Amino acid sequence: MLDLAIIGGGPAGLTAGLYATRGGLQNVIMYEKGLPGGQITQSSEVENYPGVCEIVTGMELMECWPKQAMRFGLRHEMQEVVRVGKCQDTFLITLANGEVQKAKSVIVATGSTPKRAGFEGEDEFFGKGVSTCATCDGFFYKNKEVAVLGGGDTALEEALFLSNIAKKVYLIHRRDKFRAAPSTVKRVKDNPKIELILNATIKKAYGDAMGLQGVIVEQDGKEIDLKVPGIFVFVGMHVNNEVLKQEDGSFLCEVNEWGEVVVDLRMRTSVPGLFAAGDVRSDASKQVVCAAGDGATAAISAISYIEDLGEDFRLC
Repeated sequence: MLDLAIIGGGPAGLTAGLYATRGGLQNVIMYEKGLPGGQITQSSEVENYPGVCEIVTGMELMECWPKQAMRFGLRHEMQEVVRVGKCQDTFLITLANGEVQKAKSVIVATGSTPKRAGFEGEDEFFGKGVSTCATCDGFFYKNKEVAVLGGGDTALEEALFLSNIAKKVYLIHRRDKFRAAPSTVKRVKDNPKIELILNATIKKAYGDAMGLQGVIVEQDGKEIDLKVPGIFVFVGMHVNNEVLKQEDGSFLCEVNEWGEVVVDLRMRTSVPGLFAAGDVRSDASKQVVCAAGDGATAAISAISYIEDLGEDFRLC
């Protein structure tokens, strides 16, 4: 039986593995169906990770993490987890190949995936002008014009954030009303650096090998050519919570209305022994440094949980 099973091999999962094994847990497996590293490996430039002085790619940032995390005994299994269940005090980890592994505790660090808008060129220029993180990439467009696509709280908040950096922000929304909080909508409308383009959709993004050069916006049957080097897409997030779904359709632990796993400050879920870290949890900041902190916290909490089990542990 495993002391700890970690589901997901991004910054949260890797850091959890490092802290768990260095903290004394002997039998820890991190399940990640691909190579460890997570979503950040797709980023072309990272300059805001503490202690990393040079601008690096996401791949370069994560290059040493797996080796460091496995130095103290963490094992990586390139397997897909399809479900996490519980019987008595035992967690049951069901793999895609049909195998079931037992564990005393589990950390879910499966992250979330930004939804794509689906316009032509979105995938081609992702990471080269198309972004889903203003905090990560906004600084690269200092004193330049950028566009934001979306009409919810995140889109408007990120447009406001970008207005402090960029020369001008075009906010493109397919409707004439926003889904964001009224106070946020008012701030956007009162901001002279934000121009609203409503009842509009993006038809295509274009550019060259160097990156994005602009987007074609369709509004009222007419096309607008916005020559911007960057567009930020905020049309929602898909929370990767599928491993927590049970056969009856319910979730193993409490999730909020967006499907994010509800945790406390120690990354504990509503189920004892089950922890969540990184973008899959509620109120996550969607930053690598925050995910790493979550992973460390979850691992420390898991160690404490296992120590407290003692002889009262009920094997399924």
